[in-house]
Amino acid sequence: MSQPLLALNDGHQIPQLGLGTWQTPDTDAAQSVSAALSTGYRLIDTAAVYENERGVGQGLIDSGLPREQYFVTTKLWNSRQGHDEAIKAFDESLNRLQLAYVDLYLIHWPAPGQDRYVDSWKALIQLHNEGRARSIGVSNFQIPHLERIIKETGVVPAVNQIELHPDFQQEELQAFHAKHGILTQSWSPLGQGALLKNGLVRKIAAKHGKTAAQTVIRWHLDAGLLVIPKSVHAERIQENFAVFDFKLDADDLKQLAALNQPANRVGPHPDTAAF
Repeated sequence: MSQPLLALNDGHQIPQLGLGTWQTPDTDAAQSVSAALSTGYRLIDTAAVYENERGVGQGLIDSGLPREQYFVTTKLWNSRQGHDEAIKAFDESLNRLQLAYVDLYLIHWPAPGQDRYVDSWKALIQLHNEGRARSIGVSNFQIPHLERIIKETGVVPAVNQIELHPDFQQEELQAFHAKHGILTQSWSPLGQGALLKNGLVRKIAAKHGKTAAQTVIRWHLDAGLLVIPKSVHAERIQENFAVFDFKLDADDLKQLAALNQPANRVGPHPDTAAF
C-alpha cells in the first residue's frame, strides 16, 4: 500500500510513516528492516547510538529494493559533536550502513552543556553540500537551539525529531516548526506504550475497528506529522502500517487534543539530558 510523501524544505520528499529501530538489537535489525520494506514501509530510522546500523544496512540489502526506493535516517551522537568529529562519525555510520549516502542526517540531541551543536550543524551543512547527506536536520532541539543554528548559519533544518504523542503534543514547538518550514517527526509516538492502555484511545479505536496503536499512529498522520513507531515483530510492523484506510473525525481529534499535558513527557528534557 502506498503512503503519503511530505515535502522537505530543501526540495526532497520524505515518507510520512517509517520504522523506528530504537532498542532493536543489531542481530534483529536486518530481519525487522527487511520485513518493514516488504510490508511497504520506505523510511527506516536508526542512529549511531542504537548500535544497529550494520543490521539495518544488511536489511536494506536483503530487501532487494533499489537504493532510490527507500529513505534512510541516521543520527550523530553527543560524544561525537564538533565539526571534524561529526564528519568522522558520519563516515563511520555510512560505512556500517553500507551506503553511499543517507537521505537524512540528524544531530541526535543539542547537548547544550557541550556547546558544540553549532559546529556540528556546520559539519552537517558541509555533508549536505557534498551530497552525502541528502537532507539534514536535528532531533530534540528546543526553540532557542533552533533559533541559534538558523541565525549563525542561515540554514534551516529540514526536520526536528522530537518526543510527541497525544499525551505530550509540544504545540509551541510545532508552531515554530510550521512558521519556519521545518517538518516535525514524532519519536515515542505511542508514549512508550502508555497510550495503548488509555480508555479514550481504546474507545476511538473500537469505533473505527482499529487497534489502539493504529489509532494513535493515525492521529500523527492526520496532524501532518512524520511518525516512526518501532517494533521487531513482523505482525506488529504490518499492523502499524495498516493505517491508510481510515481517518479520525473532528470529534475524535477534539477528544484526543484534551489528553495533552506538559507534564506527560516520558523521555529526558533536552536541556538537562545527561548523556
